[in-house]
Amino acid sequence: MTGASGFLGGWLARMLTDRGHTVFAYGQRPVTALAQPLPRYEQWDICAGPTQVAEVDAVIHCAARVGDWGSDADYRRVNVQGTRVVLETFGGCDRFVHVSSASVYSGDRPNQQLTEDASVGSGLYTAYARTKAEAEQLVLASGRPAVVLRPHIVYGPGDTTLMPRVLAARRWGCLAVPGNGRNRISVTHVFNFVHAVECVLKSSVTHGTFNIADPEDASVDELLRSLLLRSGIAPRLLYVPRSIAWAAALVSERAWRMAGKSRAPQLTRYLVAKLADEHTLDSTRARNLLGYEPCHTFRDAPMHWENGQ
Repeated sequence: MTGASGFLGGWLARMLTDRGHTVFAYGQRPVTALAQPLPRYEQWDICAGPTQVAEVDAVIHCAARVGDWGSDADYRRVNVQGTRVVLETFGGCDRFVHVSSASVYSGDRPNQQLTEDASVGSGLYTAYARTKAEAEQLVLASGRPAVVLRPHIVYGPGDTTLMPRVLAARRWGCLAVPGNGRNRISVTHVFNFVHAVECVLKSSVTHGTFNIADPEDASVDELLRSLLLRSGIAPRLLYVPRSIAWAAALVSERAWRMAGKSRAPQLTRYLVAKLADEHTLDSTRARNLLGYEPCHTFRDAPMHWENGQ
C-alpha cells in the first residue's frame, strides 16, 4: 500500500488489516507524524526512486499529490514519475490496483452518468487532473494486469479536502456556492471505497477501469445542507451565478500567480466546475464485475471530521 500516511491510504491500510489482510504500508511521512498507527509501516518517498519491499500478492497504489493548485511539473513528479517508480519497484507482482480519480474525465463534455469509456484527459483545469490522466495511461500501457479505480470527491472521517474547505468558508457566516445548487454530483465515502478495493482483491478481475461512487447521487444543495447540519452548523448558503463565479475565479487565480503564492486561492475554476456543474458516475460495471455494493451515503455515513475517528 503506497500513500498509507494520507487520508485515503490510511483508512485502506487500517480497515484491510482489520478484515484479515496482511498489509505492508508505505508513506512519505515519518512514523512520528502519523495521526494513527499503521500496520508494518515504512517511510518511503516514491519520488526518490525504488526501495526494498516485501514480496506481496497485490499492490494498492494510493500515493499521489492532491489539490487544485500548483505546477504540472510538481504534480507530474509525484503522480506520473512516482507511479513509474512504484510499477518498477513491484515489478514481480501480478495484481496492481491503481487509485485514480473521476477528475480525469474530460471537462469539455457533459458529465452525466459517465461510464468508464467516456472521454478522458481534455479540457482539464488542474495539474492534478492532467497528471492523474497521464498516470492512468502509464499504468494501462505497462502491459501488466492492472485495475484502475475512479472515485469522485472522497470524503469521510479525517477528510482533508472537502469538509475542511466547506467549514473554513462557512466560518465567514454564509457559504457562497457557485451555481444554483440543483446540479447533481456523485461523491464517494471513504468506507465505500475501502469496500471497492476489497472487492477487487477478492475477485478474479485483474484488469479494467471502474467508477466508484456512493449508491445515491445528490444535488449540491442537498449535499452541503446535509453535511453542514450533521456537523452542527446552520446551512446558510448563498448561490452565485456560475458565470460570475467563473470570472471571479479567473481573477483570483491570476492574482495568486502574480503574487507567487504556493497555496491555492479560496476560489478556483476547478472548484467552480465541481460545485456548479453536473458530475455523476455510473458504477454499474463495478457492481456487475466486482460485486461492489456500497452502503454509505452522505445522509448517514460516519463523519466526525474534526477528530478523524
